[in-house]
Amino acid sequence: MYRILFVCHGNICRSTCAQMVFSDLVAKEALPNDFFIDSAATSTEEIGNPIYPPMAQTLKSHNIPLIAHQARRLSRSDYECFDYIIGMDSENLYYMRRILGEDLEHKIHLLMEYTQTPQALIEDPWYTRDFEKAYIDILAGCRGLLAHLR
Repeated sequence: MYRILFVCHGNICRSTCAQMVFSDLVAKEALPNDFFIDSAATSTEEIGNPIYPPMAQTLKSHNIPLIAHQARRLSRSDYECFDYIIGMDSENLYYMRRILGEDLEHKIHLLMEYTQTPQALIEDPWYTRDFEKAYIDILAGCRGLLAHLR
């Protein structure tokens, strides 16, 4: 079983979207028992909050099932619990490494590493207000990650 943790700043937009998109892809491939999928934040700003409504609306518009969600913060113990810890941008990586410590097992990655544009970053739609672009980038990353794991 692969244990995947998606991480962003607040755990209400990008990482939650990635969790739900990847869960949907896995379900469509009839692989739900092969994966445990979760998400977390590098900050404490949104702890306990649900998915941000504009991101939820974007997912609904693409027929992605929503999962009950409450934002949580990444913890050092997550490093031992997950096989892949996937961030969305370079700021996420910086804080992920600060929280998790040294990445001796090479578990920490960016989601776009699994696409045709591995140097790209997924911009935070909280600031850009472009939830559709974030969804498209996240979908590409999730498809690439699933292909990588198969």
